[in-house]
Amino acid sequence: MIIDKMENWKQYNFAAAWQRAFEFLATLTPDSPERRYEIEGDNIFALVMSYKTFAPQGALFESHRDYIDIQSVLSGAEGFECSFVDDMTLATPYDSAVEAEFYKRIHPGQTRVNVFPGTFVMLYPHDAHMPGLMIGSESELVKKVVVKIRKELLMH
Repeated sequence: MIIDKMENWKQYNFAAAWQRAFEFLATLTPDSPERRYEIEGDNIFALVMSYKTFAPQGALFESHRDYIDIQSVLSGAEGFECSFVDDMTLATPYDSAVEAEFYKRIHPGQTRVNVFPGTFVMLYPHDAHMPGLMIGSESELVKKVVVKIRKELLMH
């Protein structure tokens, strides 16, 4: 997992897919339409969505096998809990249709971070994550983007 400011993306020595993702992210604003964006077909694409943040109790962690996520908030703010997949208890086996498997939240994640506009979280397949969490005690509307990069394009 990497947590950083958007402006620091060039500090990471990843392949061209990393650059393509951040070039795309630089084009988004809080007014960008909610939809799927094709960057390089199924190799690199993005999903812009909105939802209300929620409390972590009863929520599930997720992980992905085929894609690395870069998640960033366009408006609002959300909390993330993260843990390692091998420390989790499986709740729902891997489903290729949603490219995810889900894990029970037995205890809080090993890492908790708040994500605001101008920051990003990058998640590897071994990073179980629970985005969309409330910061404080009030739910708020968040608009965010998730860029999905096929893992082979970034991992050696």
